[in-house]
Order: sequence, then C-alpha cells, then structure tokens
Amino acid sequence: MTISRRHLLGLAATAGISSLAPRPGFAADPPQRTKGSLLKLSLAGYSFNRQMARRGTPEQIAKAEMSLEKLILFCAEQGLGAAELTGYYFPAEITPAYLNSLKALAHRNGVVISGTAIGNDFCLPEGEARQKQLNECRQWIDYAAIMGAPAIRIFAGKVPSGDSEEAAITRCAAGINECLQYAAEKGVFLALENHGGITATPAQMLKIIQQVQPSEFFGVNFDSGNFQTADPMADLQQIAPYAVNAQIKASISINGKKQPANYRRIVEILRNANYRGFVALEYEESESPFEAVPRILAELRPLMDG
Repeated sequence: MTISRRHLLGLAATAGISSLAPRPGFAADPPQRTKGSLLKLSLAGYSFNRQMARRGTPEQIAKAEMSLEKLILFCAEQGLGAAELTGYYFPAEITPAYLNSLKALAHRNGVVISGTAIGNDFCLPEGEARQKQLNECRQWIDYAAIMGAPAIRIFAGKVPSGDSEEAAITRCAAGINECLQYAAEKGVFLALENHGGITATPAQMLKIIQQVQPSEFFGVNFDSGNFQTADPMADLQQIAPYAVNAQIKASISINGKKQPANYRRIVEILRNANYRGFVALEYEESESPFEAVPRILAELRPLMDG
C-alpha cells in the first residue's frame, strides 16, 4: 500500500486539517521504496529500562544489571542481528572513543546498531530551553553518525501551558526542519515517533509532516503500542507508509485499556505499507525482561525476514 498526495489530502480533510493544499515544499509523500517488505528484528535498550543506569558514571553503569555493552552481548546471545542503543542509557559524559567502543563491540559480535533515540521536546517556545533541545538533537546526530546508527527516534513534545496546539505543532515542525538539514549532511534519519502529546493521533502527525521540508532523511517511527485511540490498528495503517523505523510492543491500548498485541496483525500493517527496515522490540511490561524478551523474540522471528 502506498499513499499518494491526493489520498493524504483526503485523510487530512477527514481529520479536519484545513491547511494542506499542495504547495512548493510539500513534504508529506511517503519515502520511495522498492516493492515488497523486508523486516529485520532488533531490540530496543528501553526494554531494560528498570535495569539500566540513566546518564550514569562509568562505575554506576558497570554495576547496573544491564548496560548498552551488556545489551549488545545479550542480542548476540539471542541470535539477534541488531540492537537499538537508546540514548537515555549512555554515560553522562559521551566521547568519540566511547561511541567507537560500542561500534567495535557490536561489529565484533555481528550486531548492527539499528538506531538510537532521544527524549526531545520541540514544542518549547523560543528561548534558552528550546535552543538546548535543538543543540542536543544535533549533538545526537553526530553521535549516531559516529556509531553508524542510521536513524534517531525523535519526539514532538506537548503543548506548553496556556499555548495552542496549532502553535506548538508549528514550532515542532520548525525544530525538525532546523535539525533535519544537519541530519541530512551527516546521513542520519530523523524518525518522528507517535508518542502522545501532539503526536497522539494520525491527524496530529499529518499536521506536523505537512510542515516539514522535503528530505529523504525524514520519516516516522512507527510505534505499535503508542496510539491509545478507539482503533489503534487503523491509526497505525495511516502512518505506516511514512515509516523509516519501527517498534513493536507486547501490548496495545484501545481507548487507554491495555490488551495483548496481535503481532501478526501489526506486521501485516508494515508489510502492506511495503516497509523495509528494522523492527525493534520495545518491551514495557511488568515481567522481568530477562524472562519475557527471549520468549517474545521467539514469537516474532517467524514473522520477520531476518
């Protein structure tokens, strides 16, 4: 399935978006791909969120039950060919030598670094806090380039108190545009995640996408568990054609009520969109990930291509 500009405009009209008339710089067309899908299984570091040290010292990281280094080895032991090194678990001081050490460890163990992630907020108004967010995004683009990570999962943010959603969306798109030029120069994709706030629905996602400048290095991070609407599967179908990175979770939420995920249906949505790329398991349930993750990987492997 591909989505044409005409179909996008139809979706926008249905969602009540009034400013999507075609114009120079329109950026909402999905990435161009060859026919057919190709899904490669990965594992997100966030799956071990409770077991990792955040922005820790080397000593704190070494003592933690899980670390980025241990994650790479865990993936290798599980027969996984890829790992997402989520940004939260890097040390407080990040050096090129450290990034190269992760790259070397991964390569020696046959593990590709499928991407990384940051917890940015591009909805902030002009000022020092916003500039810090933009600078950190550019910094992480450099980090990803050093490690050879093809994509960074980025967030949009939430509407500041007293502000309008429309203004926040405009600032978010401006922030993406500002970082995207640098990302393209470094050869790193920025993948906007459906992560609540102003990306809680496909309509909101489309409002942002239509304000992003054309770039082959921009797309969506498809997260199967983050829409908490009446029909999350239908919503995922709308954003899947824009995906340049994907995550799969063990549960979905229908109107905020959790239930087990239908992995086969989620994978079918990606395949129908001709998605080609990594699909990272991001485990967020209460059971120990050391017990649950290998079991879920065994369920997902038959649905993947590699």
